[in-house]
Amino acid sequence: MSLAVVRSRALVGMQAPEVRVEVHLGNGLPAFHIVGLPEAEVRESRDRVRAALLHTGFDFPNRRLTVNLAPADLPKESGRFDLPIAVGILAASGQVPAEPLEAIEFVGELSLTGSIRPIRGALAMALAVVRGERPPTLLLPAANGEEAALVDGARLLGAVDLAGVAAHLAGASPLERIEARPRAAAPPAGLDFRDVKGQAGAKRALEIAAAGAHNLLMVGPPGAGKSLLAQCLPTIQTPLTPEEALETAALAGLAGPFEPADWGRRPFRAPHHGASAAAIVGGGANPRPGEASLAHHGVLFLDELPEFGRAVLEALREPLETGRIAIARAARQVEFPARFQLVAAMNPCPCGYLGSERCRCTPEQVRRYQARLSGPLLDRIDLLITVHPVDEGQLMQRADGEPSAAIAERVARARERQLARQGRPNAFLSPPEIDRHCALEAPAAALLRRVARQCHWSSRALHRVQKLARTIADLTGETAIGAQRVAEAAGYRRALDADTVARQSSETGRSARV
Repeated sequence: MSLAVVRSRALVGMQAPEVRVEVHLGNGLPAFHIVGLPEAEVRESRDRVRAALLHTGFDFPNRRLTVNLAPADLPKESGRFDLPIAVGILAASGQVPAEPLEAIEFVGELSLTGSIRPIRGALAMALAVVRGERPPTLLLPAANGEEAALVDGARLLGAVDLAGVAAHLAGASPLERIEARPRAAAPPAGLDFRDVKGQAGAKRALEIAAAGAHNLLMVGPPGAGKSLLAQCLPTIQTPLTPEEALETAALAGLAGPFEPADWGRRPFRAPHHGASAAAIVGGGANPRPGEASLAHHGVLFLDELPEFGRAVLEALREPLETGRIAIARAARQVEFPARFQLVAAMNPCPCGYLGSERCRCTPEQVRRYQARLSGPLLDRIDLLITVHPVDEGQLMQRADGEPSAAIAERVARARERQLARQGRPNAFLSPPEIDRHCALEAPAAALLRRVARQCHWSSRALHRVQKLARTIADLTGETAIGAQRVAEAAGYRRALDADTVARQSSETGRSARV
């Protein structure tokens, strides 16, 4: 037989489309060609496959060898096609039978010695195989077996080298089947609220944010505890559903090897403020997910928010609204999910001590610093709170606050009410759903209209206050939204007044000079 067809998988965003690896042995001068829009990593597989076959003890055909990766208009990247190319050569040259190839899909990168190295995206490929019309068996590196086994219903074979794959196809030594084993969810990682001294107002805001999946911005001087509070948030969030856990694990596997020990844990991503826009929203010649997508169903924590580049912050506006990121390239467009909860922290001024005798910032410096955050970005944040430093007396006392477990119970009950009522957290409600599920009592509606006129809120900001008030009512089990809940929500939504900030800074500067 001079022609063999082997099935494999490519990666395009979250999708893993099928690729047919067609290997043909023809007459003519010895040559080895790979066609079908291969990237550099795939073209280099010629040398890896040749060395792996010879080192394993197989014959490399001394003929004109053509490998076609179909469909031809789909870009092919990475070394995952090494194994199917090698198997196709063995089948086309008659060194292994071709009949078993119909029921198996192959992915794996070969070393020069014939061993099979792990690949990225194994979980996404296993999902694609299971969701196909006729799910075949997926043969993949044994090192990826535990990751792929998270997919319920997947039929998997793990291999450590090319010799073992050939022995399995020949029926001499069948490979051990990897059984799908759904794991128990990992416990949340983070600090306990019990260990945070003081900060009752900030803890209340974080509880509301966790209950309704609302975005949060904390403003305060250095050392006030903003980062500490953010690290406590994962311990009070609701657990991931099995579908959400599978989606977050698949995204993590696209960026690199997924650690099965993290299964079911909500992501908490905290990139440095020097990160580029591509690192945050994703990109590259072969687009990969960025920090925003890796925080899907979790928290994206941006510390020192104004220090991030303007392009980075503005790139977050679309995913904050739609929950998705579309990366366009000349040859293709890739879309990644990015339904994350934004938690950010910042200083009130460049030095961080606005309003105190330690501040040396001029009003113009304060205005420029705060102007780094655009109005449209602030419009997409639900809670804006000020975090004040804890006095020495509280810091010296023993920590005896409410534990995260108690707060998590209230958050879980509030989230259950939301799911039973509308099937999603309050932060994700559309305008028609807001009218249906966030109706206000007459005094509460009058109060909200008055505050919105005074603060010159946009329609988006007004809707976010309604959703925030709905979450506050859900925490107490109230069906109707009263004026007290709207007043609290409106208080969280107020942005910094630039004129007031400038006046405080000016007064601070004058008192320092005196």
